[in-house]
Amino acid sequence: MTQAQNPADGPEQQPPQSPEEALAAAAANEVDALAALTNEVSTLKAQNADLADQYLRAKAEAQNALRRAEEEIAKARKFAVEGFADSLLPVLDSLEAGLAVQEATVQQIREGAEATLKQLQSALSRNKVVAIAPAAGEKFDPTQHQAISMVPAEQPANTVVAVLQKGYLIAERVLRPALVTVAAPK
Repeated sequence: MTQAQNPADGPEQQPPQSPEEALAAAAANEVDALAALTNEVSTLKAQNADLADQYLRAKAEAQNALRRAEEEIAKARKFAVEGFADSLLPVLDSLEAGLAVQEATVQQIREGAEATLKQLQSALSRNKVVAIAPAAGEKFDPTQHQAISMVPAEQPANTVVAVLQKGYLIAERVLRPALVTVAAPK
């Protein structure tokens, strides 16, 4: 016997279908495909709903974080001067106490003013307020000095001749520039 004649070796042959059976089989295949697609649509709808929920939660969390940050910034601005004001209260107390003395000598007033000035300088120093008082002959720095006038002088041009008013830095930022006169070019 040859291999082609052996029914066990060859594919099983299906009996011929009637047109009604073929139509029923095609309809069954379409129902199966429709069920698979319906199942896939349901799965995708569930995933979409889950992702939409995650998006809304993330958006709400971001908005809450932004709101909390804005509240913290507002509080920081509102209370930023609290420490500075607290360090100035002893200066205020000293000034009020000095003014309460009715009969003080000039020497007592001077000593009280000097003590109060030291308190004020200490309070400013604790709050990182530093004086800008360039020495005569120091190079003019337009970021920290404001030239009021140029005067003829026996020193190099564009150097400080005199300080008319001290300037101040706060945490290395110019609060007020020093007012200076500057040597004119010869």
